[in-house]
Amino acid sequence: MAKQIKIFDTTLRDGEQSPGCSMNLNEKIQMAKQIEKMKVDVIEAGFAIASKGDFESVSEIARNIKEARVASLSRALKKDIDCAWDAVKHARLPRIHTFIATSDIHMKYKLKMKPEDVMAQAVEMVKYAKAYCEDIEFSAEDATRSDKEFLYRIITKVIDAGATVVNIPDTVGYTTPEEYFNLITGIRENVPNIHKADISVHCHNDLGMAVANTLAAARAGATQLECTINGIGERAGNAALEEVAMALNTRKDIYGAVCNIDTTQIMRSSSLLTSITGVKVQPNKAIVGANAFAHESGIHQHGMLQEQSTYEIMTPESIGLNKNKMVLGKHSGRHAFEDKLRDMGYELTKEELEKAFEKFKTLADKKKTIFDKDIEAIIAEDFATEVSEAYQLESFIINSGNAITSTATIALRHDGEILEEVAAGDGPVDASFKAIEKIIGKKLNLHDYTIHSVTSGKDAQGEASVKLSHKERVYKGKGLSTDILEASIRAYINCVNKMEYDNALGGSETA
Repeated sequence: MAKQIKIFDTTLRDGEQSPGCSMNLNEKIQMAKQIEKMKVDVIEAGFAIASKGDFESVSEIARNIKEARVASLSRALKKDIDCAWDAVKHARLPRIHTFIATSDIHMKYKLKMKPEDVMAQAVEMVKYAKAYCEDIEFSAEDATRSDKEFLYRIITKVIDAGATVVNIPDTVGYTTPEEYFNLITGIRENVPNIHKADISVHCHNDLGMAVANTLAAARAGATQLECTINGIGERAGNAALEEVAMALNTRKDIYGAVCNIDTTQIMRSSSLLTSITGVKVQPNKAIVGANAFAHESGIHQHGMLQEQSTYEIMTPESIGLNKNKMVLGKHSGRHAFEDKLRDMGYELTKEELEKAFEKFKTLADKKKTIFDKDIEAIIAEDFATEVSEAYQLESFIINSGNAITSTATIALRHDGEILEEVAAGDGPVDASFKAIEKIIGKKLNLHDYTIHSVTSGKDAQGEASVKLSHKERVYKGKGLSTDILEASIRAYINCVNKMEYDNALGGSETA
């Protein structure tokens, strides 16, 4: 009989810690609901004590998720555990996930604690968490660089204290598949009460072996695998959920294990995460890359025409790709648009649908063909603008050329008034940004500005991304338009609105 593997998704916690991958509350809830559709066993919703925004998002996800367990990370400290419980207590299946470092290098230089003190604190905090919640996960941070005998002892003691899951993370992506297999085997053989807890693994990809290490641990007896969608995460990322799930599914003969993941939701989940964060997946990325099911070679094409399995070990349909494409244009009606959204996996309210449809019709007047990525960009822009729009673009006029100084006249609506300013700059974008700064009366520091085409063709939409800071807080904004200057202006205004919203709430440092 195949062994049952639990999938623990940490996209919203470890994944969000990736540079450029922060999400607002509405985006996190949308992502959590999609992750739940994949039928993961556990959703790690965040690190509740990290900020007011993190606490709020963990709490709201706990209230919204009905099937999966919802976990919050906490250090092995009472204040962290208190905060984690306050955030997850409304979940149908809550979990507190507490951790402390166990490697010599972490204990000496980071914790500045002796091993026995670390062990005592781990046991005390697991007991403390257990008073709140039945389901407690304990992580031995940097386990793969820890002394094995010490690791066996601390795992034994935290299980006695009430831990239901013990996580053996490869925190810095240092181990190899063979080493990890032997480590998990050693734990199973040397921890006398290990049968009372799930063995979990959490692998980072610093040496490109996160998925291989995770699968090696599964072969050795790990029963919970921690992953992120698209493999996002600290530094080089985490084990990619889609790769782990499809490896288990495709190679049952090797792993002898099954998981509950609905693999047909993989592509939708990957695309939603990409549209929310703006972090693209490399074309040759396994499972979800644009080229993962593309065949250009004549030999490959001939083989595929004769028998699909000659060059595909998985079907596109198994991960949620649809070969059939509905072409949308300016003559398409609301029913066709709504049907297309359902086919792409979106569930919108009546008001959200109406707003998206109006944007679609406006775009359809400018483009001959609307692609799936155009629709994803429209929806992503709507979800990204959860904050109230303190400033709205009324109009803009740009004068630019190689023989004149670029100037921009920008008019914004604010509190019922039209505010207009003119500014000169080093190019039309710079001039536009300076005009906005004059309107809001603040000097902002621009860290990053990019623009890319959402689809191909000269009538493609441009998606602008802006990252700026004010008073040591960093904000990211996105704008979408077939006019790249308008997209740039809208992205900057989106940043300004996030800043206004954040200042009103006193939120986290990154928005």
